Amino acid sequence: MESMVEARHCAGCGVGIQIEDPKKPGFVPSGALAKEKIICQRCFRIKHYNEVAQVSMDDNDFIQILNEIGATKALVVKVVDIFDFNGSWLKGLHRFVGANPILLVGNKLDLLPKAINTNRLVNWMKYEAKQLGLKPVDVVLCSAEKGTGIERLVEAMSTYRKRQDVYIVGATNVGKSSLINRLLKEYGEGDTELTTSRFPGTTLDMIEIPIDEKTSMFDTPGIINRDQIVHMVSPEDLKLISPEKAINPKVFQLNDNQTLFLGAMARIDFVRGDKQSFVVYASNRIHIHRTKLEKADELYLTHRGTDILSPPSGEKASMLPPFRRASFKIPPGEKKDIVISGLGWITLGTAGAWVDVYAPEGVSVLIRNSLI
Repeated sequence: MESMVEARHCAGCGVGIQIEDPKKPGFVPSGALAKEKIICQRCFRIKHYNEVAQVSMDDNDFIQILNEIGATKALVVKVVDIFDFNGSWLKGLHRFVGANPILLVGNKLDLLPKAINTNRLVNWMKYEAKQLGLKPVDVVLCSAEKGTGIERLVEAMSTYRKRQDVYIVGATNVGKSSLINRLLKEYGEGDTELTTSRFPGTTLDMIEIPIDEKTSMFDTPGIINRDQIVHMVSPEDLKLISPEKAINPKVFQLNDNQTLFLGAMARIDFVRGDKQSFVVYASNRIHIHRTKLEKADELYLTHRGTDILSPPSGEKASMLPPFRRASFKIPPGEKKDIVISGLGWITLGTAGAWVDVYAPEGVSVLIRNSLI
């Protein structure tokens, strides 16, 4: 086993520093040990070259961290990605953190259309959280990228932590470290910065950041939700399917027996129903292609990976797991979202419809009340 260097930890991801094995987490060249703040080789490459350095963590490690939180008295700040609310949801978190209060934070508000009603969104998150078994003490919307809502988040944390520690938890890629960096930049130590990237699994161990002499804020490793499509694609395609700017909804007026392809990542068949709008909320860089249902199978086989159906492009398209179908009968009434975990969602109107959705095997597909 490689030796840790004086129990020092990477300032970017929190992993223990070691100088013996470049292929294992925490490696730094011996010459870097003289620095006051050490960044491991993996964090250096992520930060300066945007390279991916996947490091797997056992699910038991995450459970152990959550159990440690449950054994303390602290405020738990649960961060979700508003764009991928369901895919970034941590199931059963309340069972691990004991009686500790949970503050629910919706990050990446900047990715939603600018005209969104934030009060309605907060109420929607409270309702959905309750349906998923969680009763948060409050809900805060913010954008770590733009700094929106940070002051409100600081006020809420101050109110609910009651001079106790704060644990920031969430699934991979929800922006926890970016959020903490924004907190530090505006209200804390400006020279402290955690490693961030769009790639899942950046933080490898808990990172302690002092709040005052007695309490600290902890950035915890992101927990992997394996039903998200982001874990199945290449780094290049991840950049394409992960929005970086506000989503421009794409509206399609469909008759039944028509199909929409979201690149080669997913397919939506309008099997039966009256003509109506299908509104696609996904990365602006994903090409949406409409065709007749009777031609959909042939189109997918012959054009998957081409400009018509990409991403993924080229040979990478064939590396995705095979499509599996999920069927939904949507009764007339309220608007509904059909969610493809990690990719986006499609909103249907109130006319009612029968819809088949195809996504790679293992990717969660579900229906919910309309977010927008």
